Amino acid sequence: MDTTNRRGEDGLTPFRSDRFFAVGDKWYFSTREGFDSGPYAAKERAEEGLRRFLKVAQILPGEGQAARVMRAHRIF
Repeated sequence: MDTTNRRGEDGLTPFRSDRFFAVGDKWYFSTREGFDSGPYAAKERAEEGLRRFLKVAQILPGEGQAARVMRAHRIF
């Protein structure tokens, strides 16, 4: 768990955990929006999926962004 403040953060460090987790031999990642993506055959594939997810999230503007990202990322 990361226990350092990030740039622009003051005060107590919020709880952070790894975005990647395994269930059996399948890998998943979690987003801040509270959605888990997977299963992926390997952690490296889950990491690739997260990079795709974040790339899409950066290009979607405005209100309701999390919902649009989740719909756009339904490619497993």
